[in-house]
Amino acid sequence: MKNTPIIELRGIKKAFPGVQALDGVSMSFFSGEIHSLIGENGAGKSTMIKIIGGVYHRDNGQILVNGEEQEIEDVTHAQNIGISVIHQELSLIPDLTVMENLCLGIEPRRGKTALINKQTMLKRSLEIMEPLGLKINPREFIRDLKTADRQMVEIARAVSRNASLVIMDEPTSSLSSREVATLFEIIKKLKKNNVGVIYVSHILSEVLSLSDKITVLRDGSLIRTIDASEADETMLVKSMVGREIKDYFNKKEKKIGEIVLEVKNITREPRFSNVSFDLRKGEILGISGLVGAGRTEIIRAIFGADKLDSGEVFLNGEKVEIRSSREAIELGMGLVPEDRKLEGLMLEASVNNNVSLPSLKIRQKHGFLDHKWEFSACNEFIKKLKIATPSRSTLAKSLSGGNQQKIVVAKWFAANSNILLLDEPTRGIDVNAKSEMYALMNDYAKSGGSIIMVSSELPEILGMADRIVVIRQGQVSGVLDRENATEENIMTLASTIKNEKREVTL
Repeated sequence: MKNTPIIELRGIKKAFPGVQALDGVSMSFFSGEIHSLIGENGAGKSTMIKIIGGVYHRDNGQILVNGEEQEIEDVTHAQNIGISVIHQELSLIPDLTVMENLCLGIEPRRGKTALINKQTMLKRSLEIMEPLGLKINPREFIRDLKTADRQMVEIARAVSRNASLVIMDEPTSSLSSREVATLFEIIKKLKKNNVGVIYVSHILSEVLSLSDKITVLRDGSLIRTIDASEADETMLVKSMVGREIKDYFNKKEKKIGEIVLEVKNITREPRFSNVSFDLRKGEILGISGLVGAGRTEIIRAIFGADKLDSGEVFLNGEKVEIRSSREAIELGMGLVPEDRKLEGLMLEASVNNNVSLPSLKIRQKHGFLDHKWEFSACNEFIKKLKIATPSRSTLAKSLSGGNQQKIVVAKWFAANSNILLLDEPTRGIDVNAKSEMYALMNDYAKSGGSIIMVSSELPEILGMADRIVVIRQGQVSGVLDRENATEENIMTLASTIKNEKREVTL
């Protein structure tokens, strides 16, 4: 390990309107070292890596690259000096193919002409993906890939540019356990090859198992840097939030009532087939399974976002045909999608406009939106959900991930939805925001609302769900009661080939 840091930050400050994102932060990153950054949303992690990656310019302080002070002018400059960043918001171009994204900016040419050599590009793309074990078709368009595959393509592109420092912002948020294991092997190879890695994650178990050093940020300030071997989850959580978090899942006793939603043999080939289960009033029903099992596709189809091939849906005992998301909303359903930025929010619109969006049709008078209701509802849910925003007119894009997620939930509360479909509701938000989200879910269920929750985090499923439906390869492989559900039982049902679906009460 070199004594001179690849990157050294001295007294870095960065402010945005109304927010001091970084307040005099100093730290160093070395070759052959995996250095994790942790902290709540809004702690300053993303701002720091965007400064290092050339997206933002610092307001004050010094940046030293290999011991020499430099101004990292832009993203291209950062890449030229060996800094490669994988942002949480993927930078792939959806309307280009995998190979076009992998070779973007370094396209092989036909001789001295401006024409791109597609065959060379194909060969180069396969060479990039092969060491990572990726089996993705290089000719496939990014828009047609699953979220996990897009994430792996982004990682492949970053590590292929011969960087001396690779920065990864929540790289495992959309990956299966097998893909996470593959990524960790890649990171360890980078370390062995003397590449420095800055790793940003809310998953503390990953941070502890992977890191050499861990730095905690809170409210734009550096709280501590510690060797990973000396840290544990309790210490890190307390450092991040400034206090201990008790009753993390906020689970409360509540009455579970009659069936409010029942699906019978619903099918959408090739994603899922013959799926049947029910949801009761006041219940949180978990849907678990491996990435790609069909979990997201099932709740999208129930919500009318995708068309069913066959099967039946019943609401409060009556058969319904939900042919669009609008019809689902009118029937009292709300969907919090897996990708809140792409599908759940209007990022360029205000908090106010986002909260009122699903209610536009029912909250209008003579063709005009009832602004008195709109302002009142927005203020109510900003207060009730503790959304940290300067005002209701603040643009959604300027808020932290946890607060953006609260806005997506708030709009369904404002629309008086009685069934919520939540797809990875705490993905990409910090431990404190997670605990607040769990409290909202439990309060909603206790008041008589019903929730279907898809989650890839087994502790979350076990901590929150009253029952758990396990999906394997598009089919229900079992239903587990809360009292006896374990990680082992879930993983057995999720990964073991079954000849037929079955109800399991262990």
